[in-house]
Amino acid sequence: MAKMIREVMSGDVEVINPNDTLRDAAEKMRSLNVGPLPVCDGQRILGMITDRDIVVRAIALGRDPNSTQVADAMSSGIEYCFDDDNTDDVLRRMKAKQIRRMIVVDRSKKLVGIVSLGDLSGEVSEQKVGETLEGISEPSSPNF
Repeated sequence: MAKMIREVMSGDVEVINPNDTLRDAAEKMRSLNVGPLPVCDGQRILGMITDRDIVVRAIALGRDPNSTQVADAMSSGIEYCFDDDNTDDVLRRMKAKQIRRMIVVDRSKKLVGIVSLGDLSGEVSEQKVGETLEGISEPSSPNF
């Protein structure tokens, strides 16, 4: 029987404010040893910023990380799941959307955690994780 996401997710998620600088985000990522940070304005989730976003959407374009705000490089319209969703459903969505992690919210849409493919790998069959990783790894169209 599939577990609920709340049983496998990483809780106590650190967030960043959209008005913080990319340098602030990079420093927080370094100190926490993470690649993604949810972007929140109070309790409201606005998006996600990753180390890759900082490099591709800012540094590669010559933007100054000391003055460029997180809001200018973050991904908005992010995928999320509910903490009472089951692991099989979330794996299917990850595969369909080609993503390795999802924000987890409760039913009032308050941030409660993040779930990654790695979190799920020890909780579901190797075959399901392998199929999901295969789907995630399929080439997608470049964003130019």
